[in-house]
Amino acid sequence: MAETAADIAATYGFAAYLPRLAAPVRIANYADAQVFVRRWAIRESDPAVRELVRRMARASSAEHTGSAMRDFRRELAARGMLSGPSS
Repeated sequence: MAETAADIAATYGFAAYLPRLAAPVRIANYADAQVFVRRWAIRESDPAVRELVRRMARASSAEHTGSAMRDFRRELAARGMLSGPSS
């Protein structure tokens, strides 16, 4: 199923919190998300986070990057690290 421009825009433009960091980190694009996940993997030894780093590095198409971003947001939400959309 193809994603619309609205779906893609809703995927980005949010803030997330790294463990032991008071200020949120703005995620505006896929590259921001990749940097965040790499830093997250350094701070935690969670195998799920390390697998997410690998999945995001392997994503080579819009479909795969969209799927990786959904997985990223789901992992953040499950850990209470996702903030609401920022303006």
